[in-house]
Amino acid sequence: MAGIKVHGTPFSTAAARVLATLYEKEVEFEFVPIDMRAGEHKKESFLALNPFGQVPAFEDGDLQLFESRAITQYIAHEYAPKGTPLIFPDSKKMAILSVWTEVEAQKYDPVASKLTFELVIKPLMLGLATDFTVVEEFEAKLGTVLDVYEARLGKSKYLGGDCFSLADLHHLPTTDYLMGTQVKKLFECRPNVSAWVADITARPAWKKVVAMRAH
Repeated sequence: MAGIKVHGTPFSTAAARVLATLYEKEVEFEFVPIDMRAGEHKKESFLALNPFGQVPAFEDGDLQLFESRAITQYIAHEYAPKGTPLIFPDSKKMAILSVWTEVEAQKYDPVASKLTFELVIKPLMLGLATDFTVVEEFEAKLGTVLDVYEARLGKSKYLGGDCFSLADLHHLPTTDYLMGTQVKKLFECRPNVSAWVADITARPAWKKVVAMRAH
């Protein structure tokens, strides 16, 4: 059995999404570090795994996947009996979960990723200056999204329902970065959102991903 391999870096929000899913599912895997500063993600050997030259790339035996949300869904379905149930067998519950995974991908992530880039990646990883005009614009956009979340989380403990699921997990990488920035105030001033963030970021599986960044 060739087993599971994840190629990437734990600093990547997309790779972190996949790593968190594997830890939640208690599935063994091999992590293959990719040095993006050295351009390893643009080499032919890596492009054979992800033709877009982005992390992560994923292998499970002879199956090769890229795009983090597709990978997390595969893991949740393929290893359904193991670890945390991240999807629901009931089709109506699954439909609601799917709505919120789409919300994350289409509404939340574009805004949160832009703020992460300006406030974390540019100053800390690239040595570039933050554009605070952009930050102000996208803080307003994030606030609008979080107003919807505040209402939703007033009706259920988690976005997809009463149990933690992929809909929540997909938010972890960008949210965790933003909680270390000035954007934290946008989460903390909304009680339901604040409680939800505290809950999901305290999960042991996510803490394992964060610990990978320390090595």
